Amino acid sequence: MRRRLLLLLPVGLLGLPVSVRAQVAVLRSHTLVEDQVIRIGDIFEGTPRGDVVVGAAPAPGQRFVLEAGQLAAIARRFAVEWRPTSGAERSVIERPGRALSREAALEALRSELLGLGLPADSELELAVFSPPILPLNALPRVSAEGGNYEMASNRFAATLVVMADGMPTIRMRLAGRAIATAPAVVATRRLSVGDVVGPDDVRLVQLRAERVRPGTAQRLEDVVGMQLRRPISTDLPFMGADLMTPHIIAKNEVVLMVVEGPALSLTTQGRALEPASRGGRLSVMNLSSRNVVEAEAIGPGRVRVRLGASPLRTADRS
Repeated sequence: MRRRLLLLLPVGLLGLPVSVRAQVAVLRSHTLVEDQVIRIGDIFEGTPRGDVVVGAAPAPGQRFVLEAGQLAAIARRFAVEWRPTSGAERSVIERPGRALSREAALEALRSELLGLGLPADSELELAVFSPPILPLNALPRVSAEGGNYEMASNRFAATLVVMADGMPTIRMRLAGRAIATAPAVVATRRLSVGDVVGPDDVRLVQLRAERVRPGTAQRLEDVVGMQLRRPISTDLPFMGADLMTPHIIAKNEVVLMVVEGPALSLTTQGRALEPASRGGRLSVMNLSSRNVVEAEAIGPGRVRVRLGASPLRTADRS
């Protein structure tokens, strides 16, 4: 029995797997690459030749799928200790990317077209725009060339040029039309009836001209400091008819009535029967005589009554 074991031992050693004699690489099923090339280490893990370049990486935002046959060929060519076992092995090599923003493209087009007669306040509408995909961390340089602008039809065309490290230069022809715009003051938050509009409640924007109705407020100074007659929602434009000078006197507020005449000034207390803005007319009841007279709001809590003004009526004393 001992003799048989001695004879079988060398045969068993010869039949041991390759992994005992050399380090076997492990296939990576999915890898993200940010470089322009694919390296051995992106496909196989555990090989000393990991930095060796295999070939070009996919374009940003694209992927390669390497099937078992391709993987085996790569392993043989680059002396990687790996073989497929089932034939179903595969490795996905993906290069992440990000799309160029529409705003960046429009800015480049605008710079090109302004010198060709494009009105500065126009909005550019593209017929079709499929944004080019850039390397994930690239800083693109975007410009436009070969522009054409027809004033009669407001049609334009230009070639967008996109350059960035890690990708070939992209040139794409874009076309569209220019749309007239007009300024409008819109709300940055929801405001209620009676709110006084502050500087942080508004912003000036350019809207398509057909969306700007007659009477729309178009200057910040026409809105800030005014009081609302109606509520307004975020991003809606202010209408001049919905704005008024803020009330400096509230309804039922106790006010100082100033009666002025030549070389004469008298004061007494009254109650405002309605709200009023500066310079506005309102009815005030004299708290002493209970007479109701017409007065002018001249300041917070102050009204002026014309000397000799006839009472509008006498308030009920009950």
